[in-house]
Amino acid sequence: MSLKKYLITDPKYYRYDYFENDLRSAIERYEPDFILFRDKSTENYQNIAENFCSFIKKYPVKVLLHSDYKLAKELECYGVHLTSSNFDDIEESKKLNLYTAVSTHSEIEISKAVELGADAVTYSPIFGKEKGEPKGVEELKRVINGWSSRIDIFALGGIITEKEVTQLKSIENLYGFASIRAFLPN
Repeated sequence: MSLKKYLITDPKYYRYDYFENDLRSAIERYEPDFILFRDKSTENYQNIAENFCSFIKKYPVKVLLHSDYKLAKELECYGVHLTSSNFDDIEESKKLNLYTAVSTHSEIEISKAVELGADAVTYSPIFGKEKGEPKGVEELKRVINGWSSRIDIFALGGIITEKEVTQLKSIENLYGFASIRAFLPN
């Protein structure tokens, strides 16, 4: 099975005045399986999310919204991606029949996500140092061996070039990888 590709948007790289061109380019070039609309800073999240979802519907990709499971249901998205501080929302999201992914940074958090019924987790940081010491490929393999039969695991963090993607492709039972920068249009 090939790795699932999970493109995460960020207004730093996908500005809303021309995100359609950037997203079209990224989708056509990388063919992601999932796309997360994520913007932690806008006060106009709902309107931008509506535009985003309307645009993305013409592509064969599963759309997730960041944190807002009610809006994800309203906009008929495939699912929601919750932060590691939103575990309490997993059950509500699942009641709405949404694919539910959760950000995790430890096995304790993965265990909690499994217990509460999440469909997937991102486990990070694998390579990047932006958000803590990188866990590395060996730690990722160990975690996958313990949990991949119970939940889909996406590697996240510092996945920027084909070099990191190639390392991940060799990991048995890894569901996929999530990234912002690996999917940037030229």
